[in-house]
Amino acid sequence: MEYHKRFTDKGLAERLKSSGAVLIEGTKGCGKTETAKQMAASVVRFDADEQVRIKMEIDPGSVLSGAVPRLLDEWQEYPQIWNYVRREVDERKQKGQYILTGSATPDDKVRRHSGAGRFSVIRMRPMSFYEKGWSTGEVSLTDLMKGETPSSESVSFDIGELAEKITLGGWPGLIGESAAAGLRFVSDYISLIAEVDLSRVSQKRRDPYKVMRLLQSLARNISTEATITALSKDTGGSDGDMDDETVAEYLSALERLLAVDNLPAWNTHIRSSDTLRKSPKRHFADPSLAIGALGLSIDKLTADLNYFGLLFESLVIRDLRIYADANGGKVFHYRDSRGLEIDSIVEYADGTWGAFEIKLGIGAADAAAENLLKFADKIDTEKTKAPSTLTVITGNGFAYRRPDGVNVVPLPTLTV
Repeated sequence: MEYHKRFTDKGLAERLKSSGAVLIEGTKGCGKTETAKQMAASVVRFDADEQVRIKMEIDPGSVLSGAVPRLLDEWQEYPQIWNYVRREVDERKQKGQYILTGSATPDDKVRRHSGAGRFSVIRMRPMSFYEKGWSTGEVSLTDLMKGETPSSESVSFDIGELAEKITLGGWPGLIGESAAAGLRFVSDYISLIAEVDLSRVSQKRRDPYKVMRLLQSLARNISTEATITALSKDTGGSDGDMDDETVAEYLSALERLLAVDNLPAWNTHIRSSDTLRKSPKRHFADPSLAIGALGLSIDKLTADLNYFGLLFESLVIRDLRIYADANGGKVFHYRDSRGLEIDSIVEYADGTWGAFEIKLGIGAADAAAENLLKFADKIDTEKTKAPSTLTVITGNGFAYRRPDGVNVVPLPTLTV
């Protein structure tokens, strides 16, 4: 299969030059192994090679011998290897020795004596619109964050086309496939989480029926700040609601599987006495998983534009994270006690930040721009930098700057 370039390629190359080992974490199927193989000189498959099991029982250190960079794929199957890698990096005192890939994070008590100074960590997500060839790349997030004015030709996806692209998601294995294949893939993906993966990562048998109910609740509440208590009430089945403790345990396991990717709240300085909300927004690693959890079809998606809008918001958040990651940035959301909400805040390490509202239709751009300006006026710029950009991200149209200074940028024009 042809390898499709990823933004992670550059980050991995840079980290191999500065660290003894690089850990790539991401949900299964997002492309970690193929990306790592582009730079690896040798490979060990911890999840598929029977010889590895024998070596790990007899002489774990022998697994590390081979041409470098040596790829240790699905290393979390034998989490004790972490400390062998750490010690080997210390002894060799050379950069670029190992690449570790994993689709689940082991229990911290099993895993990590500190890897500081030895390991560099990359979070890899499914493919963005640009990586899949669905964005023209005429508008750069980097340039927006510098305050530059965006410009592009008009792009037009009808609702049906956009629904198909959300269904196919950012999964490399679905490149060139039909929407029907995408629906089967995400349905099977969710079923495996419920029936196998959650119990495996928990090292404890979990009720697949309850796991599925929780996944469906997360899907219904995508792009919202649904609390654990709200999720518990929403998962009611024939045997009653799940209790908060069980939901919290299941959510923790889903986070370790990297299947959910919640968006944290932004903490900043504002002029008013309003308090800032701290609850994260609920997202999957890819919004297509919500479609799989609820068993939706393209027709059902396009018939419910309110829910479609929440999926579109989650899609944009996924892509903003990918583009921001490439420059060491982070993505948050904002909500205060007066109910003022901003869908996305992108912040770079130097304190540069921008605010983004996400609207499926270009007809909502006026209200979104008004919201962004109201929000910007609340920021205490004596303690926090002024925003470098205020931007509305839409599903269609063309990129431009409004007279009030707010940008409008269609997702299918955006890139790093």
